[in-house]
Amino acid sequence: MLYPILTKTRSLYDLSGLWHFKLGDHDPKELLSSEELMVVPTSFNDVIVDKDKRNYIGDFWYERFVDIPEIAENAELVLRFGSVTHNATIYVNGRQLASHKGGFTPFEVVVPEDLYQDSQLKVSVCANNVLDYTTLPVGNYSEEFQKDGSVKKVVRENFDFFNYAGIHRPVKLMVRPKTHISDVTITSELSDDLASAELSIAVETSAAVDAISVSIFDEDRQLVAQTRDGHAILDNVRLWEVLDAYLYTAHIELFVDGKVVDTYDEPFGVRCVDVADGQFFINHKPVYFKGFGKHEDTFINGRGLNEAANLMDMNLLKEIGANSFRTSHYPYSEEMMRLADRMGILVIDEIPAVGLFQNFTATLDLSPKDLGTWSIMKTKEAHEQVIRELVKRDKNHPSVVMWVVANEPASHEAGAHAYFEPLVALYKTLDPQKRPVTLVNILMATPDRDEVMDLVDVICLNRYYAWYVDHGDLVRGEAGLRKELLEWQSKFPDKPILMTEYGADTLPGLHSMWDIPYTEEFQCDFYEMTHGVFDEIPNLVGEQVWNFADFETNLMIFRVQGNHKGLFSRNRQPKQVVRDFKKRWTAIPNYNYKKK
Repeated sequence: MLYPILTKTRSLYDLSGLWHFKLGDHDPKELLSSEELMVVPTSFNDVIVDKDKRNYIGDFWYERFVDIPEIAENAELVLRFGSVTHNATIYVNGRQLASHKGGFTPFEVVVPEDLYQDSQLKVSVCANNVLDYTTLPVGNYSEEFQKDGSVKKVVRENFDFFNYAGIHRPVKLMVRPKTHISDVTITSELSDDLASAELSIAVETSAAVDAISVSIFDEDRQLVAQTRDGHAILDNVRLWEVLDAYLYTAHIELFVDGKVVDTYDEPFGVRCVDVADGQFFINHKPVYFKGFGKHEDTFINGRGLNEAANLMDMNLLKEIGANSFRTSHYPYSEEMMRLADRMGILVIDEIPAVGLFQNFTATLDLSPKDLGTWSIMKTKEAHEQVIRELVKRDKNHPSVVMWVVANEPASHEAGAHAYFEPLVALYKTLDPQKRPVTLVNILMATPDRDEVMDLVDVICLNRYYAWYVDHGDLVRGEAGLRKELLEWQSKFPDKPILMTEYGADTLPGLHSMWDIPYTEEFQCDFYEMTHGVFDEIPNLVGEQVWNFADFETNLMIFRVQGNHKGLFSRNRQPKQVVRDFKKRWTAIPNYNYKKK
């Protein structure tokens, strides 16, 4: 899906700001009361002060009026939502026009022409934040009868982060030609010496056109190639490299009767990604991932788009010597993806397939019993949808170097292989760049019990030795971590291993002379131990800390105002260990760290 931009043929209006808001029922044919307001985009939970409203589950409504811009006969009016979490039904002037399931990918609504008759449009959005065993993420849904006879909807998260909800990303009003560019797919084939690239630019249109022209510009806005058949050669190509981004722009024009009817600019980078011999290659060089799992999580905004925070996070990431992040545990905003493209940051792109574990607890029950997850979960349809939507949205991003099919599912239970085999294949079928696909493995899915790692290209592990296993015991934790990593390397000698989560909760300012968990000293010792093991494993190609910053979670006995595994506090202040990471990561090169 194309990112909304202003061009000579397209007008763009931002609908951010104050909307009328209500929790509960509403008839969209009526006027929504102005008693309560909500900002778009943001999570409603941290803007509303009332506790019960903050934790509300069910339908909630947004509404505002929009002046109708001038629309030519050959143009159409479109509402474009960056995301509405988790489900949305869109009404205009009381008429239902569209609905969308899934809270992290964009969707568009074309406004019928007969609604242009009035000078204004009343846009109403019915959102819903219910999660159950058919949705992604997975939630434990129930209903509780109250003393007054009413029914309260309850969602107990089957995951370890807060169930923020709302119109989380921008809402745009677009005027575009009826005959328009509906999608663009750009792939490149590099020569063996990486000196030139053969480009393929596939353009989808809403209707038949006479011709499609594509002009390729470099970063100096100089024309470097032009084509009308979708193929072009870039000589002396400048590659997109880790922390050294270079972006070209494909300027696309549609022609009908000799006239340009639509234009669009799509930025792209040229680079290649391969996995072989236990290493991960970018532009034929073995890369070492240094970085984080993250969350879209800031004070007041919750999960709502905060572009200043995004840039701050990426500046902190680069300052500490990191080069990558994973979009744990859902697709991040398009704005963040474009920022990663521009800054040369590697992205492991994840769908909201989290909670696929019957009776999951954040403390991780390590018992070997099979809980019947794959006979209970009914998420297949939602899973296929989010894969399709994510690949369609992110396929052209050079920063995206790997797809994630799920985070910490019950991949050690019977039925896991049959569930994931077609989903991994779907990624590989849909992705025009054929990036590697992975599954992020949970702690109890050890090499002797896991059922699915033969399906993926990279072994991604979330491991918490000396924290959830052998809590506080760094000696036993070191032995356990080393033993398991060697087992994975022995079982899959040709697959690289990436540590996608490891960490220890740490309270800023808590100190001790002894190795006491939650202190800043223990966090430093924990990472020193872990990194020593990492450096012993030839196939281990990267380390992504859990987490970049402390983040909000649901209420649990061991979660005091959220998860505190961040290297930074929630307000982005560094903990003591940041100095250790900066020293380590700035000394580790992005390429050729582990030569084999």
